[in-house]
Amino acid sequence: MTLRLFNTLTGQVEPLTPSEGGVLRMYACGPTVYDYGHIGNFRTFLEVDVLRRFLRLTGVPVRHVMNITDVDDKIIRNAAAAGMAIGAYTAKYEQAFFEDLDALKVERPEVLPHATEHIGKMVELVQKLEAAGAAYKTEDGSWYFRLSAFPSYGKLSKKDLSGMEDGARVDVDEYEKDSARDFAVWKSAKPGEMAWDTAIGRGRPGWHLECSAMSMEYLGESFDLHAGGEDLMFPHHENEIAQSETATHKPFARHWMHVRFLLVEGKKMSKSEGNFFTLRDLLLKGYKASAIRLALISVPYRHQLNFTFDGLTEATSAINRLRTFHERLKNTAWPKSAMRGSVGADEEISQIIATAKSDFFNALSNDLNTAEARAAVFEMVRKINTIADSGRLFESDARAALAVLADFDAVFDVIRDDDRECTRRALDWAQASGRMDLIDEGVLAAAHLSDEAIETLVAERTQAKRQRNFARADEIRNQLASKGVVLEDSKDGVRWKRK
Repeated sequence: MTLRLFNTLTGQVEPLTPSEGGVLRMYACGPTVYDYGHIGNFRTFLEVDVLRRFLRLTGVPVRHVMNITDVDDKIIRNAAAAGMAIGAYTAKYEQAFFEDLDALKVERPEVLPHATEHIGKMVELVQKLEAAGAAYKTEDGSWYFRLSAFPSYGKLSKKDLSGMEDGARVDVDEYEKDSARDFAVWKSAKPGEMAWDTAIGRGRPGWHLECSAMSMEYLGESFDLHAGGEDLMFPHHENEIAQSETATHKPFARHWMHVRFLLVEGKKMSKSEGNFFTLRDLLLKGYKASAIRLALISVPYRHQLNFTFDGLTEATSAINRLRTFHERLKNTAWPKSAMRGSVGADEEISQIIATAKSDFFNALSNDLNTAEARAAVFEMVRKINTIADSGRLFESDARAALAVLADFDAVFDVIRDDDRECTRRALDWAQASGRMDLIDEGVLAAAHLSDEAIETLVAERTQAKRQRNFARADEIRNQLASKGVVLEDSKDGVRWKRK
């Protein structure tokens, strides 16, 4: 089964296949480690995670490179304001980034290069651009890429740049103007800034140059896929293409994948709106890491996601349904298939499971349609639960349905429950950082409630009900509910689970 993925460069949905060696070579822009990542950042990393997981599920090996930008304008500015060396400043946020990736179950790329460890390759790239007549040095010692040397500039973003002013320069790493200008590939040393002594002068690389040098170092001069958020399309990715293809005279990346922005409760995320959330903010409010993962990937990557707290609550309920269904299939002593008596039952159940599997794979193969893939599996859950309730489910059916769940979780990865551990780590961080103000009172109470304590309270409630002390039984139920524990009474006894 071949994945067909929208290619920003061509504007078409096209097959994504390895161009050589059977391994798909992909580069995804990584974090600039100047602060804690927000949920908009993590939507992009999660969608790339879905991509690589599905490729592997369909038998396509992946060599995934993601850079760590540990020197740029923001880092230099923030480190100086904090009175810290750049390396010490970025180490804190790089560690936090990987802790957050782990909480969201984002797989690590095969290669994680740091910008500061590849200065030599960046200098070599500037020298190639100079030899091609596309890079020039200014009086202050900085180097710029001459846009007029690359006539197809703008082919990725489809911007009309015909009116650009020849020779006009922009020095900052990030800008939002539609009019393109010659951009800095190497910045001369300024007093107090981190800099390197090199063959092209003392200074540091421009942000755009870093990704070109590192991607080509580990994937070759031309590779299969380049991914990132839509905010990077212009100017960052446009500049990568210009400098890379000018230096190599080869197509830089055959396929480009861009993940759409997200809104929060219908508005652009910003601190001034009060809707700017890091992963830690949400965990400390009591939301599960698995629910955040599911909410961020349930909308296909090319659709704008409106992130809402109602959506998080729905994702939490959906995960609880999945986990309950998974446990039911795995732990129930289903009768053997040979004992089946109803004519046609085999075919009905087999068709439900086969349809779920087919629809799941077809949805993801069609431009990673995660919404339809999720719906296919939840429809199977609904139908199989109904059949199980009627006593018509057998051991072989349960095994087949579990196999579909395994495929689902190979991509979505929300059934295994690591949520309490993720919340505990977030609490440890808040306490160590002096950010106790971020912690919801109920989260703190639930974290201090052990499984043993819950079992003791459940046993006390059961005894209270036997003694017809219903007031005490209700009090215990409410006490546990306030700490995120839900009780389920059944004919087999009382089951409990954490929200």
